[in-house]
Amino acid sequence: MIRLTAWVRGRVQGVGFRWWTRARALELGLVGWAANLADGRVEVVAEGPRESCDKLLDLLRTGDTPGHVEGVVERWSEAKRSIAGFVER
Repeated sequence: MIRLTAWVRGRVQGVGFRWWTRARALELGLVGWAANLADGRVEVVAEGPRESCDKLLDLLRTGDTPGHVEGVVERWSEAKRSIAGFVER
C-alpha cells in the first residue's frame, strides 16, 4: 500500500474535476480525497496498491478530465491507512 499526493493545476475548479477524480479513484479501489486549494489547484490524496495509484496518476495527466489540466506534480509516501472511502473536500 502506498500514498499518492498529487497537485493538479489548470482549469480544474468549478468544472466537476473533484467529482470525476472521486469516481475514477473509487473504480480503482482507492481511498482518499480531492480538495480545492486556495491557489486554484486541486490536491488529490489517494491510498491503495501502487498499480492503482499509478493508473489514477495517468488518468489525471492524460485522461479525458473535466476542465483543462496544465500539469501535475506528485509525491509518493507510505500509506497512513487512516482513510475510509474517497471524498470531495
